Amino acid sequence: MRDLEATLAALAERRPKLIDLGLSRVERTLDKLGRPHDALPPVFHVAGTNGKGSTVAFLRAILEASGARTHVYTSPHLVRFNERIVLAGDEVRDETLIDLLQRVDAAAGDDPLSFFETATCAAFLGFAETPADYVVVETGLGGRLDATNVLARPAACAITPVALDHQGYLGETLGEIAGEKAGIVKPGSPVAVGPQTPEAMAVLADRAAAVGAPARLYGVDWTARFEHGRFVYQDDRGLSDLTPPRLSGAHQAMNAGLAIAALRAAGVNFDDAVLSAGLARARWPARLQRLVAGPFVEAMAQAAAAGSELWLDGGHNPHAARAVAATLSEFQDKAPAKLVLIAGLQNAKDARNFFAAFDGIAASVFAVRSANPNASSADDVAAAAEAAGLPAHPCASVDEALALALGSGGERLRVLICGSLYLAGELLAEHR
Repeated sequence: MRDLEATLAALAERRPKLIDLGLSRVERTLDKLGRPHDALPPVFHVAGTNGKGSTVAFLRAILEASGARTHVYTSPHLVRFNERIVLAGDEVRDETLIDLLQRVDAAAGDDPLSFFETATCAAFLGFAETPADYVVVETGLGGRLDATNVLARPAACAITPVALDHQGYLGETLGEIAGEKAGIVKPGSPVAVGPQTPEAMAVLADRAAAVGAPARLYGVDWTARFEHGRFVYQDDRGLSDLTPPRLSGAHQAMNAGLAIAALRAAGVNFDDAVLSAGLARARWPARLQRLVAGPFVEAMAQAAAAGSELWLDGGHNPHAARAVAATLSEFQDKAPAKLVLIAGLQNAKDARNFFAAFDGIAASVFAVRSANPNASSADDVAAAAEAAGLPAHPCASVDEALALALGSGGERLRVLICGSLYLAGELLAEHR
């Protein structure tokens, strides 16, 4: 049997992992493969800064709750590359993935297709060759020039909240970044838009109007909220009183609502029983995920007071941090505990403002460096936390950080490991 890790390593040698936005290389390669992206079932295309993965998870779960076979493309993966490509409900098998990647690589030849573009073409090829009812596709970076944006006419697009991130590629203002995200909106294809700043919402609404894309805007055409232990979605069809999603956080109301809005924009109308079943079954690791097993949980059980908790979140920009901090504040109000952060971030991230979101609720930060080559040093992460007003300590590893966090003993703790999807992936690999 061929080895997937060896295939990925060889591919990475030939196909650079550098970010090089543009559609021409992908289009040329897909042309050579027979344009598989034009032979897909109805596609939901999701862009935005934060909440893309959760929105994809809700879309998938609702569609599958209806009995529909669903393809899914997301990035990055957390533990296994196969997570990126789901064929009709199942992660792609190693042998199938190897075959798809090698066929794309051969078709691209000397064309400098990037690693992400190769994976995207492989996903579209696999989707075209495997029967299914729907496809859900997450953009990689931005939208307008993202490799996924070769999709000519999605059944519907969904745009999650836009925030400052990846400014070196997408622009320095929310308006500029929103313009890049809005690039996935196509003439005649409806678009559902999640909560936005006025600046971003204006850009997204203008794009929809300019290309003739029917728009369903949060606060105008639909709303969603948690109320009395239920999840309430409301639009021009009326009010749906639904089972709340299992994903933690008040912000998940917006992501779940956006998924429903996108489905309805596409004319996919499920009854409340199907919507509730989908919301209840949605899973998306490392999005305010409570860890309940594994070596770190065992260490906490031995060293900390009863009821201590370990949480994991991969959010990596200030907007995401504020959403997580708001939820943790609610946790603190209901069940007080000493909140400590074990954090590692990438070099390009706004670490100081990331930590500023936790000012007043986190007692301290234990800074670490993930194995990713672009990760900030523990010293730099600690310095950013201290600049935001949080006591911080650089650590050589998550094990050391957790040991220090537990050092006081006897106190109920709420530990959040955060700041990077790469760090989250490393932790989840240890908790399998």
